[in-house]
Amino acid sequence: MTTPYEDIKSAILDAAMMHVAFDGWSDATLKAAVADAGVDPALARAVLPRGPVDLALAYHARGDSQMLDRIRSMDMSDLRFRDKVIAAVRARIEVGDKEAVRRGMTLFALPQYAGDGAKALWTTADMIWDALGDRSDDVNWYTKRASLTAVISATVLYWLGDDSDGSEATWDFLDRRVDNVMQVEKLKAQVNENPLLKPFMAGPNWLGQKIRAPMRKPRHVDMPFSGQ
Repeated sequence: MTTPYEDIKSAILDAAMMHVAFDGWSDATLKAAVADAGVDPALARAVLPRGPVDLALAYHARGDSQMLDRIRSMDMSDLRFRDKVIAAVRARIEVGDKEAVRRGMTLFALPQYAGDGAKALWTTADMIWDALGDRSDDVNWYTKRASLTAVISATVLYWLGDDSDGSEATWDFLDRRVDNVMQVEKLKAQVNENPLLKPFMAGPNWLGQKIRAPMRKPRHVDMPFSGQ
């Protein structure tokens, strides 16, 4: 159930979409959207206190929610884990409007908003790992999310410049990036299992045991497959 606060933000965001392609995530877009949605400007400022950047973050959060809806509807029971990751990242990209995303990348490239953009991407990666059943609570919690954040960022940048049919070039690029990450994870496992190399990992592994994922309220995602 949504709150009146969320409903107002959603109405402004809906109205903004026809303006973003022309004016980006800007004061002009926000002003036009508030007028189109029939929202009192003072109420809009309360809902979006930082103006356009909060509107852009609301768009990103909506995309994350739509991604989770897609993931829930998929039957991934017969997929390899790497293919589940690819399907989830692809779902996130496909729910985006290319021009709105392009304008968002421009906004979050500004120094004052770079931290907001990085946090938004990290949240997306976190939601994907949670949805795929990740239960790590040590340093792997961070490395998995950092790696996936890099994959998502690189793939989105590629997608923005991709004019291939059905964005097939983007999905090939995504496939290669996920393979690279999986090879690193496989190498880590092989090093830990190798009696000759294992002593060299004693320090990093000890540190990893001391690092725990932040205590968070778990997100319950009903999935049609068992995660890893």
